[in-house]
Amino acid sequence: MNLNDLLAGKGIDPKGVVVLRHRPDEPQLRRVLPWLAAEHHHLFNAFQSTHGPHVQASLAKASYVASFIGHEPGRALFVGLYGVEDSTPMTFEQFWQVPEYIEMRDRFGMVGWREHQDRRSSILFFELVQTDFYSAWRGRLVVGWPGIERNWRRWASGVDFPVLAIHEYSALVTDMPAWREIVFPWEQLKALPVRWQSVLKQWRAVYYIFDESDGKGYVGSAYGAENLHSRWLNYAATGHGGNRLLRGRDHRHLHFSILQRLSPDLDAKDVIQLEGSWKDRLHTRAPLGLNDN
Repeated sequence: MNLNDLLAGKGIDPKGVVVLRHRPDEPQLRRVLPWLAAEHHHLFNAFQSTHGPHVQASLAKASYVASFIGHEPGRALFVGLYGVEDSTPMTFEQFWQVPEYIEMRDRFGMVGWREHQDRRSSILFFELVQTDFYSAWRGRLVVGWPGIERNWRRWASGVDFPVLAIHEYSALVTDMPAWREIVFPWEQLKALPVRWQSVLKQWRAVYYIFDESDGKGYVGSAYGAENLHSRWLNYAATGHGGNRLLRGRDHRHLHFSILQRLSPDLDAKDVIQLEGSWKDRLHTRAPLGLNDN
């Protein structure tokens, strides 16, 4: 069984289907793209709605886009089949006024339309409407991606995409790492999957922020409403969480981990005492680190 069998079984001519295997060059965006596909679809769909000249030319002729994410070498994870409804030309200035592109640029390092490299006077924004084509298999269906992986756009009719697996659960959002293994770059904090957020809401903790730009660290603690999730969400919004020595730093260099997971009913004064112990052991008080107390 292959992708064309699935298309034909639903009465869709593979000759009108462009298959895309998304794997962004930008590391930050590549890390969160599966989460965007699963829980922030407006961002994912905006991401796949504009393209370089060659892909744009193909989409202008297509009836459908079969959208996949390249999550493993030689494989592609199904996101959905999208009808190509319409396209609208945009200037460079209009492109960078789209809220989704601004957010992906600022949060996830999306490069987007580079005017100095792509000198088109306009770019086409395609209206892609997700269909119910095998909707139960979104994030579960895995097909093979034969040949050169950097060729991420192909016509369905010209390639055999064998069905390799249908997972029991969606692979777009995997299980959260064990707390000792967590290291979240700043840009991931606001995009964390919902069930990961639910876990973080249960944990009081002493956490560590590492600034890779100069190797300095900050120790903090979470014990208020919604515990660690609420505290880290504050950093996601501000980049500094109200901490004086973190202000003015480039938050894109910050990485968040957990030093000690604590009982959800541990008294606040005990949490603060443990926080102070970690500051002493890791020497994070100024001037060596980023704690100012």
